[in-house]
Amino acid sequence: MKLILKLIAGIVAGILLGFFAPDEIVRILLTVKAIGGQLIGFTIPLIILFYITSGIASLPKNSGNLLGKTVALSYGSTIIAGSLAFIVASSVITGIPSPEQTTVDAGAKLTSFISLEIPPMFGVMTALATAFLFGLGISVTNSVRLKEIADDGRGIIDLLLSKVIIPLLPFYISGIFAEMAAEGTVFTTLKTFGVVLALAVFMHWVWITIQYTITGLALGLSPIKLIKNMLPAYFTAIGTMSSAATIPVTLRQTRNNGVDESIANFTIPLCATIHLSGSTITLVTCSTAVMALSQHIALPSLLEMLPFIMMLGITMIAAPGAPGGGVMAALGLMASMLGFGEAELALMIALYMAQDSFGTACNITGDGAISLWVNKFAQKQPASTTDTQPAK
Repeated sequence: MKLILKLIAGIVAGILLGFFAPDEIVRILLTVKAIGGQLIGFTIPLIILFYITSGIASLPKNSGNLLGKTVALSYGSTIIAGSLAFIVASSVITGIPSPEQTTVDAGAKLTSFISLEIPPMFGVMTALATAFLFGLGISVTNSVRLKEIADDGRGIIDLLLSKVIIPLLPFYISGIFAEMAAEGTVFTTLKTFGVVLALAVFMHWVWITIQYTITGLALGLSPIKLIKNMLPAYFTAIGTMSSAATIPVTLRQTRNNGVDESIANFTIPLCATIHLSGSTITLVTCSTAVMALSQHIALPSLLEMLPFIMMLGITMIAAPGAPGGGVMAALGLMASMLGFGEAELALMIALYMAQDSFGTACNITGDGAISLWVNKFAQKQPASTTDTQPAK
């Protein structure tokens, strides 16, 4: 709750300072945001590499089975969420007035005092592939030295997260909202697209409720308590707008839900990359609204929309862990599969960016539910392998 209050305070302070503070004060916040963003971007591949490597290496030898189940659960969640969003959106969104296009003068934008670039050592997908390779390799070969390197690397990243990045998050989030307020884009976009955005956020919570209700009932746990434990991660994601940047908080809250540490270290960084149910709900809801507004694009049926949803679940895996990454990765699909032109694509960008943080928050909250299922599968595995693989 302390973290939630700090994040809310950062959001409120950022908006107030963006509206009323002198430009120099806002630029100080933008400088903190810029430095924090660069540090987070540099750390994200290292989090994925060491956490997933260490997590996979800590699992039994048949961890590939858990990996397959994690991927299947994540992709299935994304597809079902997108399909449900289309069914609801196509039924609800009717007669929405066309939004007015607004632009921000580039010369009026405030900038950071310092232009600092900290490029990551390697990309997210490279880190993910390397983590799979070495994690599974260590599990198969029982390499003690490589396991120690992975564990020590995770320990160093843990210190960086707990001592630097997490304390910096409220200031980083404050800078994000101060910039939006200073540019005058905090409320105007939400007001213009209010119906669509409200429906998308509503669908996020419907899906979160469905996930944790099914998970809680199946595992004999309280769905309300499970969701409550994940709220700090949800609110953190609203500010960071990045599943990867929210990993440290998501990890902590998932462990609080009773997931084994090695399982959480394996599933949460992985799901931050491949589980995109919230972003899919947003993109499907917004694209349905755009098609309903368009004069030359007919609203498809669910079966006609399903190939787009399935490709969306795969394409967005390549999206960077940064605000707007999901919609940028999906623009090609919208143009080729839905027939969107330049005007429709521009409208999609505006709609998506207005609530990117809420889609991200839905993504990472759902990661906790998937982690609970993988934890249950992992508890069953040793019983089936006790004759060949002694418990450690």
